[in-house]
Amino acid sequence: MSTDSATDEKEPEHQRRIRYKGTHPKTFKEKYKELQPEHYADDVTKIIQKGRTPAGMHLPICVKEILEFLQITPGQTGLDATLGYGGHTLEMLKCLDSKGRLYAIDVDCLELPRTKERLERLGYGPEILEIKQLNFSQIDQIASESGPLNFVLADVGVSSMQIDNPDRGFSFKVEGPLDLRLNPKMGQSAANRLKTISYYELQGMLIENADEPQAAVIARAIISNIKKGNDISTTTQLQKIIKDALKHVPHMSDEEIKKSCQRCFQALRIDVNHEFEVLDEFLEKLPNVLAAGGRVAILSFHSGEDRRVKKSFKRFFNEGIYREIAPDPIRPSSEECHANSRAHSAKLRWAIKA
Repeated sequence: MSTDSATDEKEPEHQRRIRYKGTHPKTFKEKYKELQPEHYADDVTKIIQKGRTPAGMHLPICVKEILEFLQITPGQTGLDATLGYGGHTLEMLKCLDSKGRLYAIDVDCLELPRTKERLERLGYGPEILEIKQLNFSQIDQIASESGPLNFVLADVGVSSMQIDNPDRGFSFKVEGPLDLRLNPKMGQSAANRLKTISYYELQGMLIENADEPQAAVIARAIISNIKKGNDISTTTQLQKIIKDALKHVPHMSDEEIKKSCQRCFQALRIDVNHEFEVLDEFLEKLPNVLAAGGRVAILSFHSGEDRRVKKSFKRFFNEGIYREIAPDPIRPSSEECHANSRAHSAKLRWAIKA
């Protein structure tokens, strides 16, 4: 029998931070300071001041404009339909001043628990904030618990944490698996989607989801590689196929080729996650979850999303369900775009229920 049980227990091994070459970390996993903003606040602040988004973070867009419209007051009940990093959620919680209730949902099973823990550390627990893993098309499930909502916010763009993490496959800046799923535990990856897609289906997807002018050329190149048995399982493999195909198109600059690559990844992401169908379902359910005079703000990032929001708001306004809608989209200020380059394409629309 041991005389001292403590001596029988092994002390946890000290985990050294990841080493990197040169003076600054380059890969996502090496950026240990950016990935731990609570421990390196000064370093993260400097990065943001340079107009960059730190790895593993997301800077909320149009916060001032959103709060001015929502007019949140203590005691109200609201919903952040796209929790993400929790930037918008935090600002709405401040407006509630510990009185009322805020629901927040997100489909991303990887980021949601991290955000929940982060907000709990700031003092926002279940007594004021209820977080659930749900797709924002399922807002009726929230309303059945919460009752009519005084305000709703949806930021339907992809978060910076998803874009910057190469393991998620949202960007071709560095090699990663061609995944693109918002919830990597559900549905099929983009790589698997390409294995069974037809030429005409792919061409149509590129046009409908991204307005890609070279859809036919790109679709032909991708399908040709698939038929030859070439592997397209990583982000850089897909990017190379697109770039090689577009090099033969007359008068295409390197910048235009890069934009085509971005649009193709966008189109695939929208398809894999059924984003347009989900948005349509969300917009259709909105009037039924809002209280009389309830306010909804939607932040979108490309024309396909914005068209759907505009069309839905206008239809319900003409039917007398919304008493007022945004006459035009609100754009981020030039100062915000300068400080956060990812704000450039954002459009904010709003509606007020009759």
